[in-house]
Amino acid sequence: MELKPLLEALLFVTEEPLPADKLAGITGAALKDIRSCLAELQQDYLVSDRGLQVMEVARGFQLATKPEVAPIVEKLFKEENRYTLSQAALETLAIIAYRQPVTRVDMEAIRGVKVDGVLDTLLKRRFIRVTGRKDAAGRPMLYGTTREFLQYFGLKDLSELPSPSLTDRQMKGC
Repeated sequence: MELKPLLEALLFVTEEPLPADKLAGITGAALKDIRSCLAELQQDYLVSDRGLQVMEVARGFQLATKPEVAPIVEKLFKEENRYTLSQAALETLAIIAYRQPVTRVDMEAIRGVKVDGVLDTLLKRRFIRVTGRKDAAGRPMLYGTTREFLQYFGLKDLSELPSPSLTDRQMKGC
């Protein structure tokens, strides 16, 4: 069987982004052939009149809805209780994303309020994880973002985060 339809089928049946090396392991194809076929699939979907696209997100590939058809597709799921993130959660998540690894105390110093409840929520939703402990008094936990964070925000990796509007010096003064 040809590789391109096989990759398309694998991307279709999974909910999570599939890394190219995992696709190579599943299919037995060379990694360069996988990457080439994925690029062809991306181009095929881009130029055809379809409602889907092949996206590279969270260090993997997946089929996703094209932005121009998303409003109609969203109507199908309108009744579902899809969670949204509070302003406090978004602010805390931004601090973690830009400063990781970061401690709870550092987050609280920047935000000026306790973040315990917000951290619990972000951990439960798997947007953040404990990445280790700081080599300091009390050995506080360090937090960082996860693949779920990247996937939720449609990012390939952290380098795609927008540039922060405040400088470090300005943020310390907040």
